[in-house]
This record gives sequence, structure tokens and C-alpha cells, in this order.
Amino acid sequence: MIHYKTNEQVAIMQQNATTISRILAHVASVLKPGMTTLQIDELCKKMILDEGGTPTFYKYNGYPYNVCASVNDVVVHGFPNNTALKDGDILSLDLGITRNNYVGEHAYTFIIGEVPPEVLQLVKVTKESLYKGIEKAIVGNYVGDIAFAIQEHTERRHGYGVVRELVGHGLGKNMHEDPHVPNYGKRGSGKKLKENLTIAIEPMINLGKKDVFTDKDGWTVKTKDGLPSAHFEHNVCVKKGKALILSDFSIIEEQEKKNLNLNTSYF
Repeated sequence: MIHYKTNEQVAIMQQNATTISRILAHVASVLKPGMTTLQIDELCKKMILDEGGTPTFYKYNGYPYNVCASVNDVVVHGFPNNTALKDGDILSLDLGITRNNYVGEHAYTFIIGEVPPEVLQLVKVTKESLYKGIEKAIVGNYVGDIAFAIQEHTERRHGYGVVRELVGHGLGKNMHEDPHVPNYGKRGSGKKLKENLTIAIEPMINLGKKDVFTDKDGWTVKTKDGLPSAHFEHNVCVKKGKALILSDFSIIEEQEKKNLNLNTSYF
């Protein structure tokens, strides 16, 4: 069942989404080689609690951490650990807050130091594809229009692998609601988009092939070919003419640019 929101409920979700953006912006300001993803997990947990919310991911279907920290060939659901991040890593962070009965959650990929040009391009194109999808999240379009736009930009134009097993989704009182929002598909297919549908659009794009596998921990999804993957996610509300983006990358990017440990040369 699809749950359409009132404007008041959308406003609550926007507050939650931008809270996650501010937390990611703080991470962007301190992220550096030598930090561990477990330290980041603890930092994000504290900030979420300080904001009067609870970490949405913790214990969600048994997930044992507060954030998903996916490094290099990990697509999503990476467990935070004590391995030090190093120059040349790319890190995708995905986290959420539940507050006032609604969820805000999104993801962002950071580049630490220097990476090969093809990895820089992967991150750039993946972020671009997110906005290509958002452009189609308007009343009267279909879920397939979002999916097609993302696939067209990443797979057809650049030859990247679009992960099939993991998709975007509706968002509201629960982190995963109807409808599914794939990153691949046909124009005009799927559910018709109506006003105040709130969704998470999240391209998960591999530098190599689309094929992935789940590690023995039952959560960590990796590329089969061992090549890097990038992941960006916005919370979006369907509107007439132009979608309303509930999360805010601009504050994250502002801190990225100030942090000399992070590579923003693709901006």
C-alpha cells in the first residue's frame, strides 16, 4: 500500500532528512585517513541522539550498527569496523533518524585523497544520475521514468553496472514503504506518481559489472568483480512540475570543499 503524506507530514520528513544532511556535513568536516568507520558510527549515533531522534538503522531487521559504511568494492550495508581509512578509499555512508514518528535517511559517497580518474568519474556520474532521476519525480510521471533516467545516464552512456538486487523505495513512518524505485527500467512503467508521495531515490552504481554478492555476515553487499561502487541517495517528495528534495547535499559539499583530506575535484 502506498502512503501519501500531508504537507505537515512532509515538513516533518524534511526536518529529519536535513538533520541527516547536517550530520553527514559534520562527518565531511572531520573525515581523514586514519579514522575508522566504527568511530564514524559512534559519532553519528551521538549526533542522532543529541538531535532527539533514534538511529533508524540500529536493529532494523537485526542490523547491528547505526550506519552503513561501505568502502570501495562494498556497494551497501557495510559493517563499521576498526580498519583505518586510507588515502585512495571511497566511502559511502548511509544513515537515518527516526523522530516524531517519521524517518529521514540518505546516503553520500566521499573520496579520501587521490583516486584513479575512472573512480572520480564513477562518483561524479553516480551523483549526476541521482538528479536525473529526481527530475522525473513529478506528478503524472511513472516510477519507470525515474528508473530509466538513472539507467540511461549510468549504464547506457557510461557503461557502468547498475545493481539490480537493491532499489530505492517509499519512505515515511517506516524506512521501506511502497513503491520500489529501481535504478533501471522502462519509461512509462510501474506506479504512476501522485502528489506528496515521498520516496528515497538511490542509485547504486558499479564501475564494472552489475553483479554483486552478499558476504558471509549476511549484510555486506560487494561487487563480484572487486571494482568500486558509488552510492548517493536523496529523500524526495513528488510535486507538480518539480520534485521537492527533502535532504540537502549543499551543506555536505560545503564542508567537503573545506576539508583538504577529501577530493572534490569532480564538482
